[in-house]
Amino acid sequence: MAVAVTSCGLSLFTSSLIFRSSLTSQPRSATLQISNGYITPKASNHTSRPSNPQRGSSSCSSSSSSSKPSEEKNIPGRSKDGRPNSYADGNGGREDIGRAQSTSVKSFGMQRKNKDIHFDTRQQVEPENLRNSAFLNAVVKVYCTHTTPDYSLPWQKQRQYTSTGSAFIIGDGKLLTNAHCVEHDTQVKVKKRGDDTKYVAKVLARGVDCDIALLSIESKEFWEGAESLNFGRLPCLQDAVTVVGYPLGGDTISVTKGVVSRIEVTSYAQGSSDLLGIQIDAAINPGNSGGPAFNEQGECIGVAFQVYRSEAAENIGYVIPTTVVSHFLKDYERNGKYTGFPSLGIFWQKLENPALRACLKVQSNEGVLVRRVEPISDANNVLKEGDVIVSFDDIRIGCEGTVPFRSSERIAFRYLVSQKFAGDVAELGIIRAGKLMGVNVVLNPRVHLVPYHVDGDQPSYIIIAGFVFTTLSEPLIDEECEDSIGLKLLAKASYSLARFKGERIVILSQVLANGANIGYEDMSSQQVLKFNGTRINNIHHLAHLIDSCKDQDLVFEFEDNYIAV
Repeated sequence: MAVAVTSCGLSLFTSSLIFRSSLTSQPRSATLQISNGYITPKASNHTSRPSNPQRGSSSCSSSSSSSKPSEEKNIPGRSKDGRPNSYADGNGGREDIGRAQSTSVKSFGMQRKNKDIHFDTRQQVEPENLRNSAFLNAVVKVYCTHTTPDYSLPWQKQRQYTSTGSAFIIGDGKLLTNAHCVEHDTQVKVKKRGDDTKYVAKVLARGVDCDIALLSIESKEFWEGAESLNFGRLPCLQDAVTVVGYPLGGDTISVTKGVVSRIEVTSYAQGSSDLLGIQIDAAINPGNSGGPAFNEQGECIGVAFQVYRSEAAENIGYVIPTTVVSHFLKDYERNGKYTGFPSLGIFWQKLENPALRACLKVQSNEGVLVRRVEPISDANNVLKEGDVIVSFDDIRIGCEGTVPFRSSERIAFRYLVSQKFAGDVAELGIIRAGKLMGVNVVLNPRVHLVPYHVDGDQPSYIIIAGFVFTTLSEPLIDEECEDSIGLKLLAKASYSLARFKGERIVILSQVLANGANIGYEDMSSQQVLKFNGTRINNIHHLAHLIDSCKDQDLVFEFEDNYIAV
């Protein structure tokens, strides 16, 4: 029997966009066809569900007649007090690699009601040295129409919506903005300062983990008189910073001013990753996402992308530094596409306790303990649980997992990993059973058993005899709500690691009642483990098994020993 598997879709974004009118997408045949759709309000021709929650609040602004207030969502890597917790390469003691953690970090992009948006009007100023600067003309307004997959009903899409954000010209016919500003895009347009013409843009590359997207515009008219920005160095604490963009509150360009408050490895709400970030106190509002941040010399020091909201804190915004932007651009130039930031492939523990160091035969006050090694990483070939990593490329690692940074600072050693590219080799100094040795590890981007973002235009799915099978992903969990998914699947999404390349969790999403599945109508959100006795690796493997099946009966074995024939 012929079975088709649809191509995959992307996960939901957390951005600073401005949403406008929505159009209902029409679902096609409910067998193996897919129609495109968008995030937020679902099409009126199917059962309504909660819209996809945001992973954070970004800075794109939105307005819609059917809008809903934005909510603070859980972002991995943040503790309850809001301080970043690194994981995997920088996990100080947790194994939550698949689920979002409690935090108030937001990427503005899905604000639904203006009444829930709080503006710091005191900082809406135009610095004297920037007032007449020509380089402000390099900042443009982004208009994006989004179509988000419906992960619960994967053969169709959600309702269309539009949003606005910011971007800026970097030269060579390209612009930079935030990935969440153009996620699930069907059309992207930009408008220059002081111009009424909107120009169609193309998304060349999208880095979800670093929340950066690269755009290009073919129109020669757009580039007439266009000026590109110059990138500056990583700023120091208390350096003045000015954020420029097109946030809510008006149609013209907006300038806010502040200082650099902190520079450290930060949790990125959009990509659920830990990369270097600049914390500032300049106001960043919905619509600012993708806009540049300048130093006093008029050089771009980064890209505004998210804020931290809390009753106990005020004026905490985040900027993607030029070091991360440069890594993204070099990656694209090297490979012709964006491949992602690499991972060391381990989970580690601090070695602050003297007794623990003595037990591991570590003589000095340094190093981190390897707790787990990802089975599909290259580190699995050279590292073991119980090893102590004391250096990375000859840079000594402290007992808290930090390394020297600039003159008198320290930073999480995950920063050193993020400076590498996919396929690069890192030299590690380790202590194993009291003996010091050196090993080489090939670094590659992390592959999650339950992906945070689904590649492609639509999630993959199979419908056979009314059974709807799909891949478990974070967007699906967010859309279905955690209560309906079940604790076992949530635990696997949080703590389980892929045992081999290509492994994914396949679940029975729902049963479309008909005569062939009488008695199974109540089954949903259950992991399918075997088909006719063969263990399932992923949904493409399941499709192959069904298509090549010669048996009269199709036997599906689920978790907890449930069987369907």
